[in-house]
Amino acid sequence: MPDVAQASETMKITLPDGSARDVPRGTTAYEIAKSISPRLADAALAAKLNGKVVDLGRPIEENAELRILTDKDPESLEVFRHSTAHVMATAVTELFPETKLGHGPPTESGFFYDFYRPTPFTPEDLQKIEQRMQEVVERDEKFVRECVPRDEALRRYEAEGDWMKVHFIQKHTEGDGKVSFYRNGRFVDFCRGPHVPNTGKIKAFKLLGIAGAYWLGDEKNQQLQRISGTSFFSKKDLEQYLNAIEEAKKRDHRVLGQQLDLFSIQELAGPGLIFWHPKGGIIRKEMEDWMRAEYLRRGYSLVFTPHVMRTDLWKTSGHSGYYAQNMFTPMELDDAEYQLKPMNCPGHILIYQNTLRSYRDLPVRLGEFGSVYRYERSGVMHGLLRVRGFTQDDAHIFCTPEQIEDEIVGCIDFALAVLKTYGFDKYEVELSIWDPNDPGKYIGSKENWEQAIRSLEKAMQRRDIPYKTIPGEAAFYGPKIDVKLVDAIGRLWQLSTVQFDFTLPERFKLEYVAEDGTRKQPLMVHRALYGSIERFFGVLIEHYAGNFPVWLSPVQVVMIPISERHAGYAEQVAEELKAAGVRVHVDARNEKMNAKIREHTLQKVPFLLVVGDKEAEAGEVSVRVRGKGDEGKVSIANFVDRISRLIRERAAGLE
Repeated sequence: MPDVAQASETMKITLPDGSARDVPRGTTAYEIAKSISPRLADAALAAKLNGKVVDLGRPIEENAELRILTDKDPESLEVFRHSTAHVMATAVTELFPETKLGHGPPTESGFFYDFYRPTPFTPEDLQKIEQRMQEVVERDEKFVRECVPRDEALRRYEAEGDWMKVHFIQKHTEGDGKVSFYRNGRFVDFCRGPHVPNTGKIKAFKLLGIAGAYWLGDEKNQQLQRISGTSFFSKKDLEQYLNAIEEAKKRDHRVLGQQLDLFSIQELAGPGLIFWHPKGGIIRKEMEDWMRAEYLRRGYSLVFTPHVMRTDLWKTSGHSGYYAQNMFTPMELDDAEYQLKPMNCPGHILIYQNTLRSYRDLPVRLGEFGSVYRYERSGVMHGLLRVRGFTQDDAHIFCTPEQIEDEIVGCIDFALAVLKTYGFDKYEVELSIWDPNDPGKYIGSKENWEQAIRSLEKAMQRRDIPYKTIPGEAAFYGPKIDVKLVDAIGRLWQLSTVQFDFTLPERFKLEYVAEDGTRKQPLMVHRALYGSIERFFGVLIEHYAGNFPVWLSPVQVVMIPISERHAGYAEQVAEELKAAGVRVHVDARNEKMNAKIREHTLQKVPFLLVVGDKEAEAGEVSVRVRGKGDEGKVSIANFVDRISRLIRERAAGLE
């Protein structure tokens, strides 16, 4: 019989391959990695202990499942970037000792640190910080976790006047326990970790910029300075990322929107409000026309609802309680308070409620291009992508429980059809569910939530769609499916969403007459596929870099007569193109032909047709194709057939 005291001094560590080994209690993950292979220990960056990522140097005190993380594991990158943020903070506090530290988390694409310093950082300071970071890396300082009593940590920071750290400790720790700090060299910061073993592990990093940030995201608080950067395991990966950033700058929809005269944001009118210019208006019309035709083909009815409604409506829907921070303040009118609508759903509910429906009438699918208004903080607005006034391709489906799964499948099919039509062939799907440990954020019973989540899961399984479950990210009224498209340079964009709602029908006491003559409550699906016209348009600009497919291009053809005497023939060809439904412009200005070609090439017009004596005599046009140049002469009829097919098929290319 084994000695119990002796057994208590060892613990069982189970490795990913299923093998197990007994090691002394207090052994670190690094020591276990070294016992497996010195090469593994050298490559190790962190460890996963019972599913939680920890430092390699953290002593293990009980039986556990252990996986050593290297640069082959995606979890390591977050740890790596967190450690790079500490290297940056080390450099900043060495160069500018008066600086106080906010927080410095890793992000999806890099890291940032918020700093409080009365003097603004300059681009020259950024270069100095990056150089000092390299010195910190070369010093190969160990990241050491230290724990001190909470009260002692608070006293230390209060004595130093470091109000940000006092706040973090008070918010994120409690009781009389200890709090963790991480030290590398002389730098120390309150931090939960984990970190890589030492600064020497960090080989490839780049600081990307300085921006303003308010303390706790509140514009009433102190202004901080946010330095952002990124880091990768290899210089090759870093170079690829930096090249992608440069490509993204070339595609910036705000720059292209101005160059191509598509839209503007007017200071006199206010931030976050979009003005669609004539060329952008043409693209919007094409987007709306296609979507409305699809609505009707797929059994939706088109509706229109007011932009402003009584505050009582938003109280009934629950938006006044759960969404108030995103709504504009009420306005006092003659009979009541009114508010700009942040959502279209209550308006559609009132339309459904206006007529008692039979089960034979269901499903009822109501669709609208509805303009909504949401209060976005000034610091988060961004061109077309984050605005205060926007138009959603919004639809709401009212159906029986037996119909719900088919309706969700139909919404998913519709969302994928949108992506295909606009030239997106890659996407990712997320299922956002509630956090049952925080029920105060949501409306509805546990049973309702479980039913809703099962319906969404089954719908995706029917279409064999892989998805990732995201706890705690559901809307307050139900779970949702988010379809994130991947653009031409690999970026993810959140656009299409399908949401289950069992709560608003209950709050509005919606009914239908069931087959047995009783009154029952319908289920409801919220569905937006563009997300919003503005955001989808911004994504299209960046995806195509302004080189829209022919069917979306505001000007599809420009006729360029070589001289004034050829203008009549250019007009004749233009009339034939217009008759075929082509958007064409005749540039008969008294300018040099090459200057005209250069100007319209910069405007990214798909086809330039040059005509002179030879073309007029032969009934032909000389075709210049965007991105390819001169393709030679073709007959007018052949060109009309070509461009008509491209428009009809909504082709992505110009072939």
